[in-house]
Amino acid sequence: MAAPHLLVTRPAEDSEPLAARLRAQGFIVSAEPMLEIRWLDGPEPDVGNVQALLFTSANGVRGYTRRTSRLDRPVYAVGDATATAARAAGFTRVESASGDVYALADLVRRRCTAAAGPLLHVAGTKLAGDLSAMLGESGFSILRETLYDAVPSARLSDGTAALLRTGTLDAVLFFSPRTARSFVRLVAEAGLIDRCRTVDALCLSPAVAEAARAYGELGVTPWQNVRVAPRPEQDSLLGLLPEPSGGTGRA
Repeated sequence: MAAPHLLVTRPAEDSEPLAARLRAQGFIVSAEPMLEIRWLDGPEPDVGNVQALLFTSANGVRGYTRRTSRLDRPVYAVGDATATAARAAGFTRVESASGDVYALADLVRRRCTAAAGPLLHVAGTKLAGDLSAMLGESGFSILRETLYDAVPSARLSDGTAALLRTGTLDAVLFFSPRTARSFVRLVAEAGLIDRCRTVDALCLSPAVAEAARAYGELGVTPWQNVRVAPRPEQDSLLGLLPEPSGGTGRA
């Protein structure tokens, strides 16, 4: 039996290492980045009185280190992949919330005190959750640095369209509601929405799954299956994958 053919929808900076990892495990992998990361120019972030940095994506880490070499503040990351990016960038005090923005807010409440100074949230132009409001209710002062924009793709690639037309694709990996919505929109615009009936949607969280299912105002995308990771972490999502040999699951 042929190895499952997977489609990774993360931005290129994240999809390339993930695709390499999956290919090394025996999967056939294609990439269809749903978002293009565009770095925003500006001054060096002011961290003079900041007690810690909050990163809700690896792109936030990349955007920060493009602007400054200040790596002397503690880092609280939304998940393990973001924490790994922070350590790779040179931060030495890094802790992962291993979850979503709610888990990150809980981690900050446990580790920080509002009196110790403001927290700097490094983010893009679009936010997945209102971290400032969550922590503001606990008395924290949140500064925000917007360092990048994630621009949705304008059309489905010819390669992905061909995979859908021929029924070659087995599963699509979705890591955010925004990328899931973008993929469904582009597939619909290409007239291929019914071709999703033979494809599994593997989703990082219930919110991502909800976005993957949505089709227009009232419709539902006809996936073969929509599966949700037990925890909103990349390794948990990858645990949903079948064995490359065609088995039913991975350890």
